[in-house]
Amino acid sequence: MKRINAQRLYNWCAAHTLQRNVPTLSSRDELPHWDVVVVGAGAAGLVAAERAAARGRRTLLLEKNRRAGVKILMSGGTRCNLTHATDARGIVAAYGPPGRFLHSALASLGPQELVALVEGEGVRTKIEDTGKVFPVSNRATDVLAAFLARLDRTDCELALDEPLLELAREGQGPFRLVTPKRTLLAEHVVITTGGQSYPGSGTTGDGYRWATALGHTLVPPRPALVPLTTSAAWVQSLQGVTVPDVQLRVVEPVAGSSFKTGDESASGATASSSSSAVSNLALLGKPAVAPKQGFETASNQPPPGEKPSQDASADKPRVLDTRRGSLLFAHFGLSGPVALDISRVVSGHPRPQSLRLEFDFLPDVKAAVLDEQLMTAAATAGKRQIVSLAPNAVPHRLLESLVRQAGLDGQQKGAELSKAGRAALVRAIKQTSIALVGTRGFGKAEVTAGGIPLAEVDSRTMESRVVPGLFLAGEVLDLDGPIGGYNFQAAFSTGWLAGLTA
Repeated sequence: MKRINAQRLYNWCAAHTLQRNVPTLSSRDELPHWDVVVVGAGAAGLVAAERAAARGRRTLLLEKNRRAGVKILMSGGTRCNLTHATDARGIVAAYGPPGRFLHSALASLGPQELVALVEGEGVRTKIEDTGKVFPVSNRATDVLAAFLARLDRTDCELALDEPLLELAREGQGPFRLVTPKRTLLAEHVVITTGGQSYPGSGTTGDGYRWATALGHTLVPPRPALVPLTTSAAWVQSLQGVTVPDVQLRVVEPVAGSSFKTGDESASGATASSSSSAVSNLALLGKPAVAPKQGFETASNQPPPGEKPSQDASADKPRVLDTRRGSLLFAHFGLSGPVALDISRVVSGHPRPQSLRLEFDFLPDVKAAVLDEQLMTAAATAGKRQIVSLAPNAVPHRLLESLVRQAGLDGQQKGAELSKAGRAALVRAIKQTSIALVGTRGFGKAEVTAGGIPLAEVDSRTMESRVVPGLFLAGEVLDLDGPIGGYNFQAAFSTGWLAGLTA
């Protein structure tokens, strides 16, 4: 038998063994070298990659999913609410104090410019009565196609189904990126991977891990724009009922206190949101008007840990937030714009089950006025049941529940309604409250609160103040806004600015 030379066998094995993904210093020059690698082909990533490539930068866009823009396709009920009908000042104001971070990004791509960009690709837009901007076609696929068309006109390489596994940097040299398919180097990296909302779309918090490994800190992520949960049986029994205009308050009770209004009440009639397919380029240039649904003023969102001045008294329940808009009852609790907008204060509370949620189902009518209306109705239509005496703005099914909550008999006639009974009904309509359990979590959240602190990112460029050459844009940042297209606008604008500077 012929003997095998051990040295020759070793040399053969070495020559035919697959190289490790992690390169050695001697192999660095042989690796693909990019000017810019953008990680995450969502709203921020698509525009960042397009802008970088349009500047002549050798650009690669990595996406873990098999298609780009998955969250764009899911947004707005698959219609894509791409922005809000306001100007840059309106976007900043909607975010409260953190909105100042967006000044430079919005100066580079404001709401009007974003709409013009999409319409320049043949996608007409419309403004609905709520101020939300949608494509006239009501198809998110058209919006995504517009951004992909812009990307396709550049030399950017779009790599789908290629997740980033590792991001590192050796000294002051280039970044090293490892995927299941290759290892590459980049002078600049733009992280646009989103947060943790809708993890089924691929947003699983990857960007947080890479940024913190490179030296960034992290504001703990939590769900925002997410439905609320409660064990109140009356809420769950009203699944599918919508109330067009409700004011909600999240209240932190004083220890040992109790609410006289119980955990019973509610219902509603469906309200449809009409829309008008008018040209909105001119409207987008109008000064901002604070939306009914959302961060109506900066005072609506005090800095973390800061108590609103009107609730500073230690012997009074503390109002954590107040919102107004449309409310949807569901089998798990509450959804709809107003519930989603107020949810961030619930998810951010260390003990959400200690909180109460107060309803005002007639926010435009003062309690004294409502009492007088009920008294007049009872006097002039005494034979009618008391459930029919309240203003029509309160849906009938809701009134039935509120009457029970007030301790009244729904079959009772108006003429039989006492002063005390009338006061109880007014309280039920204006001050009903329930105990909360919490939220439905990241799986049902539209955005993520928390993320990379804004203080660690240069708002003029989106470049990290911690890691030169690293850029961050979109939902990976500690920046979340109200419902209505504000979050998409921030993603597009910060991504655009990062692409201009990376």
